[in-house]
Amino acid sequence: MSLFFYLEKGASLDPAAPCLTLDGVSRSYREVLGLAESVARALRRSGVAPGDKVGILSANDSTAFTCVFGISRAGAVWCPINPRNAAGENAELLDLFDCSTLFYQPAFDDLIARIAPDLPKLTTLIRFGEGDELAQGFDEWLASARDDPALAAEQPGDVAALVGTGGTTGRPKGVMLTGRNLETMSAITLMSYPFDGAPVFLALAPLTHAAGVLCLPVLARGGEIVIMPKPDVGRFLDLIERHRVTHTFLPPTLIYLVLGHEALDRTDLSSLQCFWYGAAPMSVTRLAEALERIGPMAQLFGQSEAPMMISTMSPAEHRHPDGTVHTGRLSSAGRPSPLVTVAILDERGQPVPGGERGEIGVRGSLVMAGYYRDPAATAEASAHGWHHTGDIGFLDGEGYLHIVDRAKDMVITGGFNVYSAEVEQALLAHEAVRDCAVIGLPDEKWGERVTAVVELRPGAGLDAAELIAFVKERIGSVKAPKQIEVWAELPRSTIGKVLKADIRRTFSGT
Repeated sequence: MSLFFYLEKGASLDPAAPCLTLDGVSRSYREVLGLAESVARALRRSGVAPGDKVGILSANDSTAFTCVFGISRAGAVWCPINPRNAAGENAELLDLFDCSTLFYQPAFDDLIARIAPDLPKLTTLIRFGEGDELAQGFDEWLASARDDPALAAEQPGDVAALVGTGGTTGRPKGVMLTGRNLETMSAITLMSYPFDGAPVFLALAPLTHAAGVLCLPVLARGGEIVIMPKPDVGRFLDLIERHRVTHTFLPPTLIYLVLGHEALDRTDLSSLQCFWYGAAPMSVTRLAEALERIGPMAQLFGQSEAPMMISTMSPAEHRHPDGTVHTGRLSSAGRPSPLVTVAILDERGQPVPGGERGEIGVRGSLVMAGYYRDPAATAEASAHGWHHTGDIGFLDGEGYLHIVDRAKDMVITGGFNVYSAEVEQALLAHEAVRDCAVIGLPDEKWGERVTAVVELRPGAGLDAAELIAFVKERIGSVKAPKQIEVWAELPRSTIGKVLKADIRRTFSGT
């Protein structure tokens, strides 16, 4: 199933319904479908053939997002390029992906001028706005194919999108996502979460990541996508109330900002059916607060290689039948989702007994086709017939999946395995801590000492000894940090994940 199908399906339900809304201006399904068809014709006129790679470098924008479906309609492969990446990383991805064509916003003129001369495979540049010496203007480019005949319906290729890994652990890789992968993700979404009526999805998080693929099932139901071009928590709350938003997604770091915003408790959130959170572990304490102050929180766990829906936890699962918060489940990542098989694996790739910890392995049609032009990495990730996530976890007696750490982040101190996520949850329970990261640093006595870097809430003060004692009371002295550092702000990736590699480099001085 091509990406274009989701737009076409939504248009078949009501062509006049609002599809994409930006800054109060809505485009109907009929308008978006027509623009996507025009983009597809112009791509063909530009020499783009089925299977060719086409990148989009843009902040959240309705025209740019429409081009995703035009790329699909032309049989090409969508390559989302994150505008928050460094120039070098984006140049590396464009080269790795063999992109022949790139759409971009004028805001990135300087970046394109720096990297384009070193990308000989990138032969066509299309600038949203007027053309210049490097690129064709979008409207002029579209007009060149205005009289071309409509494209024939074609069988979509296997690969629908090429997605770059975060690059936080070394050289980025290209994840090949097929139409079947995204169809599986969409089917899981629709069967695992509430969708009552035509949904209204508010996209604040980047459409190059989770927010983008979560739009697909919304479109299939004829829903409206309300697009925010840049983060603004106050405007986010205003748009929920104004547009009667039913679904949205934010990573925990932005949810914490929502909880701290003065307008939250006077905003009408009654339209919300499903407020997804994911992309990083969330404080159990703050999640419990969100359930009371926001409402229908819903968890998802996935990764680029198995998008979004390895495990799910609906709003109802966060509560007991009597409506009280089910605190025992809040530290979990939900149950393995329908259409996915999850196992906890030992070092030999064999499943371990229930309750034991090991690497989380995944099977099913959600899992990627592999890494683009990287058979060695593909073989390593799919050893023993499982996709290896790199996450350490366990399945509890109810079948809920608990993620305790990234394999590379486990701290071995005094011969004991300490999972950083467990320590971080204890730290986040303290009222002064806004966010934190736990790493292991070399120590002559302990081998590694548990070290915490914390970011405080605005106006809060902190005594390190008091915080260490606070953690000891909750998880014991072995797991409690031996060292605590307070930083004004933790380093984060472009999608809000804390960059532990950067923290380690700061301590090592490299």
